[in-house]
Amino acid sequence: MASKSNTNGAVAVSLPSREGNTNTEPPTDDDRTLIDPDVIRDIVIGLSDGLTVPFALAAGLSSLGTSRLVVAGGIAELIAGAISMGIGGFLASSAERDHYHYMRRHISARVQRSCVGEMEREVCAVLVPVGVDEKACQAVTKCLRDAEFDPEVSANGSSSDEEAQLLRWKDQVGLTPFLLKFGEGMEEISIRRVYSSALTIGLGYLVGGIIPLIPYFFVPQAHVALVYSCIVTGIVLLIFGAVKSRVTGAGQGVGGYIWGAVSTLLVGGTAAAAAFALVAWLEDS
Repeated sequence: MASKSNTNGAVAVSLPSREGNTNTEPPTDDDRTLIDPDVIRDIVIGLSDGLTVPFALAAGLSSLGTSRLVVAGGIAELIAGAISMGIGGFLASSAERDHYHYMRRHISARVQRSCVGEMEREVCAVLVPVGVDEKACQAVTKCLRDAEFDPEVSANGSSSDEEAQLLRWKDQVGLTPFLLKFGEGMEEISIRRVYSSALTIGLGYLVGGIIPLIPYFFVPQAHVALVYSCIVTGIVLLIFGAVKSRVTGAGQGVGGYIWGAVSTLLVGGTAAAAAFALVAWLEDS
């Protein structure tokens, strides 16, 4: 990345072109393509709860009566749970987005009123632990301050597409974005991400929750359907755990995939066994 000064003394940063770039990364044995961790998090939250909670509820209701009762209670819980999980994901992402904007305003105000020495100390606090010396930190601070207070951008009132793009770019450079991202560890969540998170969690819960109920649609005896439900859900939990280890990068080799599958099965099985035992105990008492 190269930088040069304009006539007003501000620093203009030019990004390197991607044309002609070649992939020089050395080949590795691990050829996995990892999915966005935020998407994986939402899928895991939705599917894991969907495979566990309705399964535990169905197991508990199986000790009370017929499959019809289990299906009615399971579907009611499934719909309510999917809506609740989706709304919960929406509110959580919205709260995180609001907190980001609050911190951005707070840090921007602090940058505006702080002296150069104070900003150098904050930049050093971020860069020195990763091996950057103090002299380089001072140079970085100067570049970031020049980008933060670029007079050309702040004084230009044009509404052309080029100027609008320049203003959007300015929001991503300078001391404020630097301290937000590397000092506070925060990145902005887009409004699209807020809605997609809610939809992903809700649909994940719905898809995961319908699986344990499938046998109850075809087998009238609840205790018999419970056996099939345990088998089907157990297989799905094993597959889900292994796939989760694969796409998140947690699994290293066959042992990692097996541990991911078994641990996921243990969580779902423990919840279902606890629900079944509790309902059976209440019925006997």
